[in-house]
Amino acid sequence: MRGSFEGPALAQRDSQSGLLPQDARIRGKERIPNRVYREQWQLLASEILNWPLSVVKLCVSRSILSCPRAGSGCSSPLHVPGCESQDREEKYGESKSKHNCAQLVPAIGFTSQEDRPFSKHFVILLKMPNMQKIVLWPESPGQELSSKTVEVKARSLPMELSEKGGVQNNGFVQNEDFEDKETATSSQEEMPKTCSVDVDPLAVEEIVLKPYAGMPKEVLLQFSSQARYRVTREILFWLVIAGSVVLVCATIAIIALSPKCLDWWQASPIYQIYPRSFRDSNMDGNGDLKGIQEKLDHITYLNIKTIWITSFFKSPLKDLGYGAEDFYDIDPIFGSMTDFENLIAAIHDKGLKVIMDFIPNHTSDKHRWFQLSRNRTGKYTDYYIWQDCRQAAGSVIPPNNWVSVFGNSSWQFDDVRKQCYFHQFGKEQPDLNFRNPAVQQEILDIIKFWLGKGVDGLSFGTVKFLLEATHLRDEPPVNKSQNGESITAYSQLYHDYTTTQVGLHDIIRSFRHTMNEFSREPGRYRFMGSDDDEKEDIEATMMYYGTTFIQEADFPFNFNLINMKNLSGNSIFEAVNSWMRNMPAGKWPNWAVGSPNVARISTRIGKEYINVMNMLLLTLPGTPVTYYGEEIGMENIASETATLPEKSPMQWDGKINAGFTEGNSSWLPVNSDYQSVNVEIQSTWSNSTLSLYRALTLLRNDELPMNRGWMCHIWNDSNVFVYVRELDGLDRVFMMVLNFGQESTTDLQAIVPNLPSEAVIRLSTHFSNAGKVVNTKLIKTEMGEGLVLEYTTAKPVHTMEAFQGKCFVAEKACYSKALNLLYVNC
Repeated sequence: MRGSFEGPALAQRDSQSGLLPQDARIRGKERIPNRVYREQWQLLASEILNWPLSVVKLCVSRSILSCPRAGSGCSSPLHVPGCESQDREEKYGESKSKHNCAQLVPAIGFTSQEDRPFSKHFVILLKMPNMQKIVLWPESPGQELSSKTVEVKARSLPMELSEKGGVQNNGFVQNEDFEDKETATSSQEEMPKTCSVDVDPLAVEEIVLKPYAGMPKEVLLQFSSQARYRVTREILFWLVIAGSVVLVCATIAIIALSPKCLDWWQASPIYQIYPRSFRDSNMDGNGDLKGIQEKLDHITYLNIKTIWITSFFKSPLKDLGYGAEDFYDIDPIFGSMTDFENLIAAIHDKGLKVIMDFIPNHTSDKHRWFQLSRNRTGKYTDYYIWQDCRQAAGSVIPPNNWVSVFGNSSWQFDDVRKQCYFHQFGKEQPDLNFRNPAVQQEILDIIKFWLGKGVDGLSFGTVKFLLEATHLRDEPPVNKSQNGESITAYSQLYHDYTTTQVGLHDIIRSFRHTMNEFSREPGRYRFMGSDDDEKEDIEATMMYYGTTFIQEADFPFNFNLINMKNLSGNSIFEAVNSWMRNMPAGKWPNWAVGSPNVARISTRIGKEYINVMNMLLLTLPGTPVTYYGEEIGMENIASETATLPEKSPMQWDGKINAGFTEGNSSWLPVNSDYQSVNVEIQSTWSNSTLSLYRALTLLRNDELPMNRGWMCHIWNDSNVFVYVRELDGLDRVFMMVLNFGQESTTDLQAIVPNLPSEAVIRLSTHFSNAGKVVNTKLIKTEMGEGLVLEYTTAKPVHTMEAFQGKCFVAEKACYSKALNLLYVNC
């Protein structure tokens, strides 16, 4: 069979040197690995011949097709017998390039034996600028040689041609760059001569293909349509869909059944700092904001994540700074606004939160608002409460018998305005008129300012004093027989017209609404507390929680443990039970045993009770509040000023001034016991007050029953107060046995049915007892001793009928041991 090929003639080759004419040489590329070249060559052959890759591989293995390379034994990689050389010109675009037949490079190649082609199929590649011509020679076995050429867009083909003595076909190299010389002639393109070759057809055997690693897409598609692969694929597909649906449903169920996570103000104790007494950074004897920043590691050392800083507004420091001269500025004694911003950044960098004090009820008489009001300037005229006063015999007669918290009349005559202004506290602290909407808006703007600075919460103090009755009637005396003119003390009147007036809670809700605007960002809930001591009126205190549908404070601060007159197991029970019994359902309790306005625990009830009081504080349900220094058992200093003894400088170490300041003196004297009662030395003692405090905060953070479980009152008498903390689904129970009286022995088995006969002492105020096993029928405690007992039971106390009404839970949750998670539907 003979065929003809109407295509470019092959160039004449120098039989001696094997060189191509100079204009036919092609710039070579670096050689690529044979394996990569072979794979690319086979893929190209499969595509051009439209044969399965497996057929190409089989033909190669049988030498029907071969991959040409230098030294392959061919007499000439470009030699095809019967072809004669002929140059031709082709025109591409505006340029002319002379192409020699020698530029015909076998893309699939052939083997040769005695200058005779062994391959029955030839595919020849003609590379030209921006185009490749691929010629099948012949197109298929048994056909005449075809003059048909197939034009293919230029693609990356491995090719390697060197500029040595001739052109060697060393394989494919990607992205060949051809430099064609310009010619001056513009002659017509000559048609190449016909090149005749003898071709013997060879039928390609039918091949049974099997899947193999690395097979191309074309082969893969042939197998993918087979039933055994298609069914398997569909089964896997639907299994994945079903698994995804199950996973989504399980996730939704877990989210729906999971209890609400404790917020940051619930999960950690709060550490209250009086900034002027915490740490002095500039040696002027006064604590400051930089000093707080220097001691943040102490907060984290205590396992505490929330700091409460009392008032630091610019102020004349009357009433220790609670009458602000400027709500938008820092008092210079504490630093600058830059210092405050740096402190906030440092607190947040350590993963801590900060609450600040805000007293909206009154300002200083140095405040700009008051100065404008006393001069009747514009809208500021009614920013304060002004009333006409009568004058008789050279003295001022106030409008009524209202008395200030500090004693004497709550009305003060102003010589500039010629009227009396109202003050619930000192005469230097005039009350704002909250019945004026402009005043309310001023306070809301102040709230927004500090929240915008990054404060995480605000504690609003003295809020029960925000409104007064407009009728100005005299308040009823406690002793009706007492002469009205002799009434000068705050305790001598019932304050029906100057506290907790109608409309008060509407104002507090407006505070809450403003804070909620800053709580929309995930993880940035803004805490709101109210710091008012209603003392005997517990129901009035509970109103600050708000209602089920309208939220006010997250919690009003609890002064029950501070206001106890006598310390005993019974009085502790009354203080705890009073709060838990009256707290609205679903609300969160809090506890405090110290504050800037009451004597310290060691001074108030005795230093032997400091450890057991801390144990009570940190094991009750809710948020504990620790006043700075209580973690080491600091005591009051001797002072003639009633409000200063509990504000003595923090005792950091045994150096001069207890490490509070490096200056020569401090604004208040340091307690004389600072060499033995300080942070540095107690951190090295395993049985110190500080070590116990840290162990208790760690227990609270690590154990679920301590975090959010039930609290059940077990027993109380004049000496001991006993209660348990437990969680539904968890068989581990913690029982607190706290002694606030004298040495005592308690039979707990007689009180609690099914109580295990033995329990392990998890923590004790006497550190040597920790880890011991005790008999629950005979629990001995000494004066001021506290025990945290741990035992396991299948019958928790809160499920026992005998203790119904004695158990309380704030954020109810149940524990699943199988899934190791909490859920709500117990």
